[in-house]
Amino acid sequence: MNRLEELFAKKKKNILSVFYTAGFPAFESTVSIAQNLEADFMEIGIPFSDPVADGPVIQESNSIALNNGMTLVKLLEQVRQIRETVSVPIVLMGYLNPVMQYGVENFCRDASQAGADGVILPDLPAAEYEKNYRALFSACHLSFPLLISPTTSDERIRKIDSLSSGFIYAVSSSSTTGLKKEFSAEQVSYFERLQRMGLKNPIMFGFGISNASTFAAACQYGAGAIVGSAFIKLIKQTASPTEISNWVKALRN
Repeated sequence: MNRLEELFAKKKKNILSVFYTAGFPAFESTVSIAQNLEADFMEIGIPFSDPVADGPVIQESNSIALNNGMTLVKLLEQVRQIRETVSVPIVLMGYLNPVMQYGVENFCRDASQAGADGVILPDLPAAEYEKNYRALFSACHLSFPLLISPTTSDERIRKIDSLSSGFIYAVSSSSTTGLKKEFSAEQVSYFERLQRMGLKNPIMFGFGISNASTFAAACQYGAGAIVGSAFIKLIKQTASPTEISNWVKALRN
């Protein structure tokens, strides 16, 4: 059982995960942000030149991080540094291309040895993951959450549930990442549908979680929620420990 699985075994509700892009706003920010981020677990983004599933805020952070010299090799070095002082679970999230260039087997081994607990690759098809990579991620003790959306059928959701480990990443809307002020009736209906299904994996809602209201609303229907764009906007302005701490406290309240 890795740190991520231990977290969900101990805590069932109101779990906060915060996403930020490695190497943004500065190259060295990856480590300093992790050291001051009071989330239940963190998702660190692997910068990529064509982040098609992301909105403009995260797209810009990817571009800046790459210009700052961030690479997957350097990110794994930074994860090792983070692990010297930070004990919360770390999930690496990105696109398949950089991982394929690194070599999937090498990546799984090195990510696990660096101290990562899970990996999210939204553009890796579930069938390909099941056939070619599931055993590898499991052998390296890396959880692999898969994504679902409001358009995913019940049959498909149950298949995703059978393949996922750690949690299921439930995209709150069929759009790119970005900030939302509140959820629509259609989204709430989707949340209720998932809640009724009694899935084996805990559900973490993402895309559009930006404030205390949307975080609390998502937590009513799942284990917790993931905040990305709102945090990226914050650290673009300031990454001071006090501001990060105050932001997390405001989100939880």
